[in-house]
Amino acid sequence: MKQLNWGMIGGGKGSQIGPAHRLAAGLDAHFKFVAGALDHDPAAGRAYAQELGVASDRAYGDWRAMLEGERHRPDRVDLVTVATPNSTHYEITKAFLQAGINVLCEKPMTVTEAEAEDLVLTARASGCICAVNYGYTGYALVRHMRAMVARGDLGNVRLVVAEFAHGHHANAADANNPRVRWRYDPAQAGVSAQFADCGIHALHMASFVAGQEVAKLSSDFASCLPERVLEDDAMVNFRMDGGTVGRLWTSSVAIGRQHGLTLQVFGETGGLRWSQEQPNQLFYMPLGQRLQVIERGEGNLSPEADCASRVTVGHAEGMPLAFGNIYRDLAESLFAAAEHRAPNPAMTLYPTAEDGLRSIAAIHAAVASAKADGAWVDAWPKLLR
Repeated sequence: MKQLNWGMIGGGKGSQIGPAHRLAAGLDAHFKFVAGALDHDPAAGRAYAQELGVASDRAYGDWRAMLEGERHRPDRVDLVTVATPNSTHYEITKAFLQAGINVLCEKPMTVTEAEAEDLVLTARASGCICAVNYGYTGYALVRHMRAMVARGDLGNVRLVVAEFAHGHHANAADANNPRVRWRYDPAQAGVSAQFADCGIHALHMASFVAGQEVAKLSSDFASCLPERVLEDDAMVNFRMDGGTVGRLWTSSVAIGRQHGLTLQVFGETGGLRWSQEQPNQLFYMPLGQRLQVIERGEGNLSPEADCASRVTVGHAEGMPLAFGNIYRDLAESLFAAAEHRAPNPAMTLYPTAEDGLRSIAAIHAAVASAKADGAWVDAWPKLLR
């Protein structure tokens, strides 16, 4: 089987997200890990890449060296994953797109809306894929929720309620922990911390499942640890372009919450509830009937769910498998393009640069609203109007 060459920037030793990407990219054997610039310390990055099996001449000290080393190789990387701090995403992603290399960028895609617009236009001009890792939409039952909504099982969707709340940044003693500190530093994180870090996962999932985009929003931000410049808790109300009402809470100081990503969808004729910590069950209540529990992996689900299920019913499904579905979707699109065929429509659900742009516009709208005591703000990206 032909394999695609894959490279990674960031995600070095001790990284929270690096191992999940490496497991996900290798899950279906579509991608071979051949190149990396894994650490801000060049020597450490080169050493760790070689420890992971990357050849010494493709274990790079930084992303610029990787770009120059890969761009003219006949066996260059087909896809590069950018898993670096937020403020670096734009420059790295744009450079690889301009070199004709497809990119999967960690979220948020950029820091400013102008940067996000530029990446959308750059991707369009280059003909390359620019995807954004809203990886939780790779879960089988999240994709089944989307299919149920699309085929009308719930009627018109009236309300979505999304949460992404955890308590892992609640300890003031962690103020100088580098894995925590950068998230609340405007120089590295941008204008928002918790909403940009976690809240947009929930917001994107709401749009992904409901099949609608966020049109306007009203927000309240709080820094529960007063020394933080950026927020560690946010409440966002939003209205979608199809008329659906949205409510979103995100927090990093909710002690007792571990991961906390949940989505509830309420329509005219039924409701759905799903939680990332119990991803094998989707709770479905048809109007006037009893609660039903839909199990991942059982028969007669949607093609989207069937394609995304990796293990038999009853066994645990985890985040790397969900991320693996994003990589599988990307591989399907790349193989289809090379083979001059249409991709499998159940495998074309990866988030795009346009999705990334919508999130950046929502982040800046939420920041503006919070500064204006919750005033309603237009969240529609200028480029997509």
